[in-house]
Amino acid sequence: MKAKIHSLESFGTVDGPGIRFVVFFQGCPMRCKFCHNPDTWDVNPSESGAKASGFGVWSADALMEEVLRYRNFIKSGGVTCTGGEPLMQAEFVTEFFGLCRQNGLHTCLDTSGVVFNDAVKEALKQIDLVMLDVKTVDDDLHKSLTGCTRTNNHLLMEHLQQTGKPTWIRHVVTPGINDDDKYLRAVAEYASRYSVVERIEVLPYHTLGAAKYESLGIDYPLKGVPALTRDEAEHARSIFRQYVSCKVQ
Repeated sequence: MKAKIHSLESFGTVDGPGIRFVVFFQGCPMRCKFCHNPDTWDVNPSESGAKASGFGVWSADALMEEVLRYRNFIKSGGVTCTGGEPLMQAEFVTEFFGLCRQNGLHTCLDTSGVVFNDAVKEALKQIDLVMLDVKTVDDDLHKSLTGCTRTNNHLLMEHLQQTGKPTWIRHVVTPGINDDDKYLRAVAEYASRYSVVERIEVLPYHTLGAAKYESLGIDYPLKGVPALTRDEAEHARSIFRQYVSCKVQ
């Protein structure tokens, strides 16, 4: 079995606990307005885009061999699959993470939750930690913000609770879109229902991806929207802390 991989990072520090080897999968069905990796959207990138990112087609065994080259560096952390959306290639995630666990490496999945099916359930059996992006819990805003419904995201959250899977929630806060206290409180209340949630990460919207849109010839949907300030991010965190007992950062 082989997977389409956008790129690899051998020394990741923001994609789960410890120092991690990070695998960025190619392909995502969502079109989030605040996405800073539009080059991962297309399952089959253009030749120029593939060269720019280091895109390649990998077998699970070959990818495992690459990971093991860095074993001494990532022993405090492990391996994270992100994207794009890795669950578009869930069967590969199952095989690859199975090899990681055989080699004693912690496995972490960073997902939008846009895909939820039997293949995903199998993959989750090989995953030690799930970082689930919760964009919003407002159905209309979710559709407007991502181009997709939030049905599978919620179904995945329910499954994580039912199976007792350790979960971190990631929530991007964007000025003028979902930074209103009403939206923040709704997400915080939602997160408080799930005992498997061990951490909530408030991710401030930034504009670092704008140049990628320009290089790809794509209109940047949030042109003119400022980055979330430090004070605004801390305000969002303070709201979450009113509802949950887990760590909020």
